[in-house]
Amino acid sequence: VQLQASGGGLVQAGGSLRLSCAASGRTFSSYNMGWFRQAPGKEREFVAAINWSGGSTLYDESVKGRFAISRDNAKNTVYLQMNSLKPEDTAVYYCAADPRSWTVVAGTYARDGMTFWGKGTQVTVSS
Repeated sequence: VQLQASGGGLVQAGGSLRLSCAASGRTFSSYNMGWFRQAPGKEREFVAAINWSGGSTLYDESVKGRFAISRDNAKNTVYLQMNSLKPEDTAVYYCAADPRSWTVVAGTYARDGMTFWGKGTQVTVSS
């Protein structure tokens, strides 16, 4: 599967952005999808994940209540709605895909990441 993220940009603190990730291939609906981010000089970190059907989601505590992950399997696209953005949200955001069973591996995404990765999109939040 090939992944292409878009929607990044420059926004003031308190603002909103919606990231999109378009996936190629006919098996998109069978993949768990996720968003990760990496700030300059920092390790990559988990942001959010959604299972193949959209019925289950996970969030890092730092974004819970502010960000929302969703997917449209008919459009082969996963989204990350980001509200109440903070300067510390500034990072390159990456979407990722994973074909394994959600119930088996979801708990490992924050530590181990996912199987397939796309190129990132820059999000910059000014104070």
